[in-house]
Formats: sequence, C-alpha cells, structure tokens
Amino acid sequence: MIDNFKKLVRPNIQKLQPYESARRIGGQHGDVLLNANESPIFTPFELKKKIFNRYPECQPSDLISSYSEYAGVLPEQILATRGADEGIELLIKAFCDPGKDSIIYCPPTYDMYKINAKIAGITIKEVPSIKNTWQLDLFNIQLNLKNVKLLYICHPNNPTGNIISKGDLISLLEMTENRALIILDEAYIEFIPEKSMIFYLKKYSNLVILRTLSKAFALAGIRCGFILAHKEIIHILNKVISPYPISIPVSNIAIQSLSQRFIQIMKNRVSELNDNRIWLINELKQLSCVKKIFNSHTNYILVRFFMFEEIFNTFWKKGIILRKQNSKMNLEQCLRITIGTRAECFRVIQELKTFSAAFSKRGLA
Repeated sequence: MIDNFKKLVRPNIQKLQPYESARRIGGQHGDVLLNANESPIFTPFELKKKIFNRYPECQPSDLISSYSEYAGVLPEQILATRGADEGIELLIKAFCDPGKDSIIYCPPTYDMYKINAKIAGITIKEVPSIKNTWQLDLFNIQLNLKNVKLLYICHPNNPTGNIISKGDLISLLEMTENRALIILDEAYIEFIPEKSMIFYLKKYSNLVILRTLSKAFALAGIRCGFILAHKEIIHILNKVISPYPISIPVSNIAIQSLSQRFIQIMKNRVSELNDNRIWLINELKQLSCVKKIFNSHTNYILVRFFMFEEIFNTFWKKGIILRKQNSKMNLEQCLRITIGTRAECFRVIQELKTFSAAFSKRGLA
C-alpha cells in the first residue's frame, strides 16, 4: 500500500530535497542557539484579544494600517503573510506557469526561492553572484531573462550578510521593466535601514519587497510578514492567498509590535546586536582557526574556518549550535553564526580560543 501511495506523488516532489530549517535538523537542542538568525533578545507581549470563535479578517485592517505607518507605504500596497516565506510562494503561484515560466536565483542565497519553484514545477535559472563580493552578475542575468517572470534577490543577502549595490539593483529594475518582477527580500533590512529600496516602489512598478517581523522585531514565533508592491500586484496576490492567513493572536501581537513604543525597543535591540556583531568580528580576527570573515550588515556573520567540521561538532556537543554553509556554492568550510547576546558571543570566542590553542599545538595553524 505504501508503494501505491508513492506512485501518486508528483515526480518533482518525489525528487525534492526539503529545506533544512534550523528546527528540522535538530538545532534546538542546545543552550546557545546561533543557527537560525533569530533574536536572542525578546520582548514579552500580552495577548489582548482572548475570544477566537470567529474567523479573522483575511487582511486585518488594523495590522495593514500599522505596517503602512511604519513602512511609509499606502495600505493598498501591503499584503500581510505568514512570514516572508509565504510571500515567496504566493508570487510563484500567481505569476508562473509550470513548464513555461522560469525564475532567476542567485546563489549563494536563501534556498526557499529555489525550493518553492521546484515544488511548483517552475524552471530555475541559477546565475551565481560574483564570488567573494556576492554582488549580482548583471551580464549573465541579462543573458538569461528569456521566459523569466521573477528574480529573487536577498538584500542584505543570507547567508553572506552583504548588501547589494543600489546601482546594480536600479540597473536590474530597468533591465526587466515590462518583462519580469524583481523580488527584493528585505528580511534583515532593519539592521541597515538606510539601504532599503522601499522608496523606489513609486518609481518601479516591477519592484516587490518582502518584509518580516521575525528578525529585528524578535517575533519569529508568530510567523508574520508582508509583501510591499504596486497596488495591482497586491490585488492579484489577494486572489491566491488563503482565506484566513493571519490569525487573531498573530495580528494582535504584530499590531502591538508596530506601536511607537515597541518600534523604539526594536531599534534599541538592533543597535545592541550590531554592537555585538562588531565585537565578535574583532575578536574572531585574532584567532588562528579563522580563515576568513565576510563583511556583514545583518544579525549574523559568515566565517570560513580551518577544520570547520571539527569546530561545528565540538560546539554542537557543548550546546552551541551554529549553521553549516559548506554545501552552498562557493562557501566551502563556512559556518554562519547568528549574533547572540554579548554573553553568548563571549562564550563563542572562549570556546574558539580553546579550540585554536589545541589547533596550534597540533602544528596545523
């Protein structure tokens, strides 16, 4: 009977390698969780609505209004989603025909762009970013635009942590005008808000921006994100989103987080984590086990280590959970480290110093 069920599964799903989220691969079993780019600093919320017998609004008007005020865009330019991940999926669902259309994906970057396309049966054109700078390869993007409907760009990029050149993004928007949508994933933009492309929504109707409350707002547990785009794009996406995507508790907490008081708390949290990132990078530069530190404008850093596998396993056994990146294009020997509290960052450095000392004694430095 099981074999018969397997025959019913779509061929592309049978071959699919699912996204390995931090929780799916067992990365919650530790006391220093630095593998999921979550905030280590939380703010408690009290649920104000406690009656749930009625369905919520599809797009809670108070939530849309709150995010409109925060982001500085019109309410009709906003769609609330279950995290930015649902936004990635909805755009493919609305704009791409299986067997006909394609997306462009620029590794190394967030894998869910590729995985959602695979699930939907959409062709993926990989145009790798330029090695070590991780900037867009505009020449090869232009060569691959045939049948492309969507281009996914993570800005700042995950897992490399870099921002994408504004000049390149503008060139890309102009290159694809009336041809394709540029999906700019700004999940980490609160860590460097001056680099947001949100002000270009008025000028470029093919620009779509993804946002989330999971990172700087420290609300990964409620799964709330937003799509910002031209009102006609939002109208189309409203046709394919599920009837009740935003639950009443999620909306209630998200609205609280977007009040002036909690926005200031978020900004203070960002400032603290940015300081911790600078401290951690400066400390890492002094260690013999570190091969290269990539520049970052986010709440994580990408580091190339000597003996990265041994470091990962040693940390895992001690309850410090990092994220392997070595299987991604051009990221051999790399680990991604989420920025923790100062105490957590200090523990990482102390453990690496211990490892480096042993490493040096073995004559491998």
